[in-house]
Amino acid sequence: MNTYRVFEELKASLGEPAAKALVETLGGMFEELENTVTKEDFRLLGESIDASVSRLDGAMIRLAEAQTRTEERLNELVQAQTRTEERLNELAQAQTRTETEVKSLAVALERLTIRTDAVVGRTFEIQFRDRLTAYLGRFLRRGKLLANDELLDLIEPNVKEREVDDFLGADAVASGLVDGVKSYVVVEVSSAGDIDDILRAQRRADVLRKAGLAAIPLVACEAISPESLAFAKLREVRVWCNGSMVGAAA
Repeated sequence: MNTYRVFEELKASLGEPAAKALVETLGGMFEELENTVTKEDFRLLGESIDASVSRLDGAMIRLAEAQTRTEERLNELVQAQTRTEERLNELAQAQTRTETEVKSLAVALERLTIRTDAVVGRTFEIQFRDRLTAYLGRFLRRGKLLANDELLDLIEPNVKEREVDDFLGADAVASGLVDGVKSYVVVEVSSAGDIDDILRAQRRADVLRKAGLAAIPLVACEAISPESLAFAKLREVRVWCNGSMVGAAA
């Protein structure tokens, strides 16, 4: 408030002493009022600041609690991931062990199959040798099973040493009449007649032919494919299969 201007306005009508007293009174009142308003404003402002600080503290506390929960959850996730990775490693190791065991079983099975095939083949060979004259009775008349070395004196002067050794490996050699002609039958015995059996029979029969003997190669088997049978016919190798002569070569 402009106390001087008020004093000048009141002085003319009230006189100087009265105007001065009134202005002093009014000035004190306005000053008191001004001070009162300022203090109240500061009080309200302080209360507002305190309330804001309280809310901020509360928010910070809640934020800290939320952060703590988040960190705990992250720790749980990390632990879960660690357990998952450990489980995956266990499964991978188990799979590796399983694959190793499967490979071992496969190898063992293959070896067992080879041994079984060998046993079956050997059993069939022994059986055929024991009953050769009966199995070939209609093809080879007056048949007689020979020891392979019985013909050594006849073949050694006529063939190479390695051919003699190869002939001695024949599964069976029998003599008799084939179509009325004295002949020697050189037999390769196999569960499943294949091209190798056919070639061996032919090669070993050729040893006797080089010595001037009538020789007939024959493959005895329990089964033979059409392709092998056709190859045997092409090579003029007789085939006895599962009880009877089949695919006569000539």
